[in-house]
Amino acid sequence: MKAEFVARRGLLAGAFAGLLAGGIYAQDPTPQQQDTQNDKKDIRQDKKDLAKDRADRNADQSDINKDKRDLSKDRADRNADQRDINHDRSDLNKDRVDRNADQRDINHDKRDLAKDRKDRNHDQKDIHKDKKDLRKDHKDLRHDRRGHQ
Repeated sequence: MKAEFVARRGLLAGAFAGLLAGGIYAQDPTPQQQDTQNDKKDIRQDKKDLAKDRADRNADQSDINKDKRDLSKDRADRNADQRDINHDRSDLNKDRVDRNADQRDINHDKRDLAKDRKDRNHDQKDIHKDKKDLRKDHKDLRHDRRGHQ
């Protein structure tokens, strides 16, 4: 679009210069030659501008194509990232369920330990009592043996 604009401008400038040159030629041949040279110079400059514009357009098109490829890759990366996020979210939910089950198990084990501790303490009291009774029985036994001899 830019190149088309420059081309039209160049053609209009050339046509206008031609009209001016024709008008000046009727008056004085020397200025006409100078205008013709200026017009040729302008045309050469316009051709250079057109070539630069064409190169810019081609570079822009190359950039556009590269950006399209990058967008496609970015879209694929974004979709992969979203899949990873969804997978991680699912893993987190499973981990939360496992953690809650583990906590329930811990709480159950604590209750069992408390019961076992209570039983152990009760058993320990019985053991102490039994030891005390055993010592007394030994004492009685020694006493009985001394007395029968």
